[in-house]
Amino acid sequence: MRIEHIALNVPDPAAMAEWYGQHLGMRIVRRVDGPPHTRFLADDAGRTVLELYRQDAVPVPDYFQQDPLTLHIAFLSDAIDEDRLRLLAAGAKGTGEIKTTPTGDRMTFLHDPWGVAVQLVTRVEPLV
Repeated sequence: MRIEHIALNVPDPAAMAEWYGQHLGMRIVRRVDGPPHTRFLADDAGRTVLELYRQDAVPVPDYFQQDPLTLHIAFLSDAIDEDRLRLLAAGAKGTGEIKTTPTGDRMTFLHDPWGVAVQLVTRVEPLV
């Protein structure tokens, strides 16, 4: 088996999808224009899909109050310093500086404008 998608209940899926497209290189591959305003976003490799929707049957989590270690979306970055600054200028909120792990990976966390934690990571060795 393989994962088809991961879904998040968010306050404004249409705006969030546009921001992820403009700033994180994702593209909308399917959409629902009426409620729940679903957007399926694929990464630039076309391998990972993120579903964003506004489902009023359950509360939207307060993502800003969640520690990034609870939930985050990780993006590979070839230029982590520049990407961090670019995302901060685009409305993301920093949660700390860039750190280097004992294995040499570099990573940092940000909150997107809706509070969802985004991790930028540069790996010495790819995960897969």
